[in-house]
Amino acid sequence: EDGLQGLEKVRTEKPDLIVVDLKMPKIGGMEVISRVREIDSEIVLVVITGYATISTAVEAMKAGAYDFLPKPFTADELRLIVNRGLERRHLMEESKRLRQEKEKMQRHFITFVSHELQSPLVAVQQYLDVLNHLGDTPQREQLQVEWTSRCSEKVKDLLSLIRDWLTISKIEGGALVDRMKAISPATAITEVVRMYEGQAREHGIALKLDMPERVSPVKCNEECLNIIFSNLVVNAIKYNKPEGTVTISVEETTDEVVVSVSDTGIGIPEENRESIFEEFGRVKCDMTKDIPGTGLGLPICRKILHELGGKIEVHSTLNEGSTFRVSLPRYKEP
Repeated sequence: EDGLQGLEKVRTEKPDLIVVDLKMPKIGGMEVISRVREIDSEIVLVVITGYATISTAVEAMKAGAYDFLPKPFTADELRLIVNRGLERRHLMEESKRLRQEKEKMQRHFITFVSHELQSPLVAVQQYLDVLNHLGDTPQREQLQVEWTSRCSEKVKDLLSLIRDWLTISKIEGGALVDRMKAISPATAITEVVRMYEGQAREHGIALKLDMPERVSPVKCNEECLNIIFSNLVVNAIKYNKPEGTVTISVEETTDEVVVSVSDTGIGIPEENRESIFEEFGRVKCDMTKDIPGTGLGLPICRKILHELGGKIEVHSTLNEGSTFRVSLPRYKEP
């Protein structure tokens, strides 16, 4: 067969890999390589020739060939180079699939965030529009106080969402975990407990800390630890029951420092225990519909821990409570 017939088969059969002889009737191998690249740039090209020189090999590679096999060659040599080429094609397809999946997730994320940003803004606009048309009605002063308070709550929700979104951007850009050093989690845990003691009391929740006097350092920074523990403690308070308890405990293994945040709250259905770590993944039911949140806190925790080489797990029983277990690698001297 000649090069033109080969090109026609490439168009109709769409192969993953083709073997091209540089010496063919009607059209040369270099021209075939060029045209194949125009038809489908992802086809893997293996060049064979009986006139092998360094210059022809380099020229073929520049034209888009994956590898070069001089004649004469054995069946095993051909099989080996074809298998390598097919493996490369598989890796290219997998990389393309992952790239497309990431782009799809990013589009979904942007659409969802845009909607979440819009919702509180629309509510604020509606409240302000009504206030502007109240005139001198008897209820004006009372409604001003009530609806100004509602506007303030909506703005808080908006700012919370923006902060979470910016945190995710910093994690994905590597800006949040590039200042790591040896640091004890005890400092961050103590600060988080102090910060949220008042909020816990307002909800009738007892906040308890079970931590040894000395905790081994981990490789991290203060900001990352504060984000992780703040998210977990705030969730434990929000999703708890009246007169409930939040317990933060610290233990160590040979290689890790393990921090557990346990509550006596409503629990998490088994089918939601993975989706809550996805962006905007929240448990939706009658018990949670009035609990504020962006659905980004746990995904942020998981992303940070992934960058740090740690992990987060959840164990939960409905109507009894949940425990989030954070494992951080202990710092080791270089």
